[in-house]
Amino acid sequence: MAIRPALWLIGLLLLTGFGLELFTDDDLSWPAYLSMMVFYALIFGLGAYAAQLRRGEDSDSFLLAGRRLPLLLAIFTMSATWVGGGYINGTAEYTYSSGLVWVQAPWGYALSLILGGLFFARRMRQRRYRTLLDPLEERFGKRVAALFFLPALSGEVFWTAAILTALGTTFGAIAGLDTHTAIVLSAVITIAYTALGGLWAVALTDFIQLMLLLLGLALTVPFALQAVGGWPAAWAQYQSDFGAAASFLPSREALGSYYWNWWDYALLLTFGGIPWQVYFQRVLASKDADTAVRLSVLAGFVCLLAAVPAVLIGIAGQTADWAAMGLEPPPDAASTLPWVVRYLTPGWAGVIGLGAVAAAVMSSADSSILSASSMSGWNVYRPLFSPKIDPETLRKLIQRVIWIVGIAAMLIALNIQSVYELWFLCSDFVYCLLFPALVCALFDPKANATGAVAGFVVAFVLRFGGGDETLGIPLLLPYPMVEDGVSLFPFRTTAMVAGLLSSLLVSRLRNLLG
Repeated sequence: MAIRPALWLIGLLLLTGFGLELFTDDDLSWPAYLSMMVFYALIFGLGAYAAQLRRGEDSDSFLLAGRRLPLLLAIFTMSATWVGGGYINGTAEYTYSSGLVWVQAPWGYALSLILGGLFFARRMRQRRYRTLLDPLEERFGKRVAALFFLPALSGEVFWTAAILTALGTTFGAIAGLDTHTAIVLSAVITIAYTALGGLWAVALTDFIQLMLLLLGLALTVPFALQAVGGWPAAWAQYQSDFGAAASFLPSREALGSYYWNWWDYALLLTFGGIPWQVYFQRVLASKDADTAVRLSVLAGFVCLLAAVPAVLIGIAGQTADWAAMGLEPPPDAASTLPWVVRYLTPGWAGVIGLGAVAAAVMSSADSSILSASSMSGWNVYRPLFSPKIDPETLRKLIQRVIWIVGIAAMLIALNIQSVYELWFLCSDFVYCLLFPALVCALFDPKANATGAVAGFVVAFVLRFGGGDETLGIPLLLPYPMVEDGVSLFPFRTTAMVAGLLSSLLVSRLRNLLG
């Protein structure tokens, strides 16, 4: 039954291809395009097959795979969720443009998975929650949980948009396909199989997609390094160009006035990577608490390993003498990875590299869309509008929400520039606004709704008072260390800590006053 929709899909996509040249800036590369369509059809077919693995038609089976994900599959789906298009493209982007010192996301998110496993996973799984917001609803009430749904939803939608943009730029560079067209095609396919199969579809496709990613990038890296004279020459040139910034370790020499700003982002990525439904969905779907801990820790190391090819590709792109090769350099830093894959590797390797990045994007996009939809149905619609909704009706509702969330992310992806900036912004929201509430709900027995709301308000004011270039928000509060209208003061961490302390203090004051 799963083969039939896949065949229909591949036929539709191939037919659509004959009209795509109307939407492209360059000539369409038919080998690359056809390869991608076959890949998409296979992934869709696998996702459709996964729908048959559900043992029931209830929301638990759809959202948490019946809480029976085995360890190996759980590790792969957890790793593939983090190692997405934003992760791979963004790592290459900042390696190329800013030096290794600013490539913080790989080790930051790896640490977040390890810390999440050691301190959060066991408690969440033992209590058999269904979503990240359940402990907040349990401690603070359904209306307060709905308030915290807003930063959680924003993070997931922005993250999905960032990784769809990564695929669009890669697809366009290698296949000659217009970026917007690539985004729309990829988004529709991802949304379709996610709505069809739920977490089983996401987990099984993640397994295949992560294997393709690791093998595909491992295959392209030697060609890219060979094109720039080999690793020793490339590394020597890179060190010469970036100096102290050609190191992952922070230093005053490399960062200058951005030193505390670097630490702000480092803490943001490490702790802001924990309060995500996309993470806890896998924790809660694991067979038991011990499996939940192990999969988190092991996935952290897999994520770190998966960033190595992207770093090497960024170094190759930065040290390449594009003019001597008769080629134009990447048009912008965000295009580094697809540009290197297209021009510094043989054509067949470029197609495989494109498939690898496409796999990474889809493995994160499907997870994020499912996570946002899970919270929408379980923590917002069910408690606020239909408390007596039956499990099968709730599942059908969540399937509809998957389309709404996915299309919203696609529309955002059509209107953004930098992959990495949007990716940072995702963790920014959940770090400042959601992380303090989650810590209080799980670890502070005296926390209450009044304190949670007070912490949210304080963190919101302090965070957005610092402005945001990506959203076009100017600097509103008199933070120090301002350069070119941007404060380099660690106001994000300040906002998070102030929100956490406000929650603790106001909760206790409320308890004293009765």
